[in-house]
Amino acid sequence: MLAITGGTGFVGGTLLRHAALRHHHVRALARRPQPAMRGVDWIGGSLEDPAALARLMEGADAVIHVAGLTTARDRAGFEAGNVLGTLAVVEAAAAAGIRRFVNVSSLAAREPDLSDYGWSKFRAEQIVAASGLDWTSVRPPAVFGPGDRDILELFKMARRGVVLLPPGGRLSVIEASDLSRLLLSLVPASDTIGQTYEPDDGTPGGWSQAGFAEAIGAAVGRSRIVALHAPRPVLSIASRLDRLFRGRRAKLTRDRAAYYSHPDWVADPARRPPADIWNPHVDTRAGLVATANSYRAAGWL
Repeated sequence: MLAITGGTGFVGGTLLRHAALRHHHVRALARRPQPAMRGVDWIGGSLEDPAALARLMEGADAVIHVAGLTTARDRAGFEAGNVLGTLAVVEAAAAAGIRRFVNVSSLAAREPDLSDYGWSKFRAEQIVAASGLDWTSVRPPAVFGPGDRDILELFKMARRGVVLLPPGGRLSVIEASDLSRLLLSLVPASDTIGQTYEPDDGTPGGWSQAGFAEAIGAAVGRSRIVALHAPRPVLSIASRLDRLFRGRRAKLTRDRAAYYSHPDWVADPARRPPADIWNPHVDTRAGLVATANSYRAAGWL
């Protein structure tokens, strides 16, 4: 029995499907009614609802904490969603007598001074590490896969032939199903307790920003794209325009512009998960094609 937060999001939804494939029984938290799903008991409520968290934890053998904010108006918003939310889940797990706790953080936690988001994920890691539980934290890099809306804008730009990118740098990526397999594989792996891992797609040294954009271009049928690297001040201006025109639906927030401008978001090979527990299975280029196909099927691209 697994207690999972964030099951209505992109990563969490992928995780639920993989948990069902492995015949786990799952309790998943949701703010709103959800369609029935094999092997999943939906628990109505939120991280701010202690009674809902208690119901989520009842009878569970382990917790996988996925829920979190990637955008917020300010640091207080990130603190409420990522720091206090994590604290609430940790306390609920401890109160229910659950020992095993797998925490989904972010590679942004490696640089907590760059952004409010990174700061909040780092603080959440600290709370988990001080919990006394049998914890493992995972810092995913950029996550992609069928159904992900965060990376959709890059596909739309690539289809038009011009992709606006942050200043030159490198990044790691991981496909959502590979990340889900890792999270599930960590639950019974007692030798991973107390560790923080940085998984990726297995590309040595990661991807250049332009190289990843070109791979997206190939996925949408473009043999050539123009990759334009925007200096940080330009990204900052673009973030304000995005906020002006799309309001709360803005994807390029000022906070995101800050950490996108960092030149090194490559997973640390020294923090790679043990190979006897997990290795990536999804080739990134093939995964990008599958992602593009899912966008077309949904009418998004």
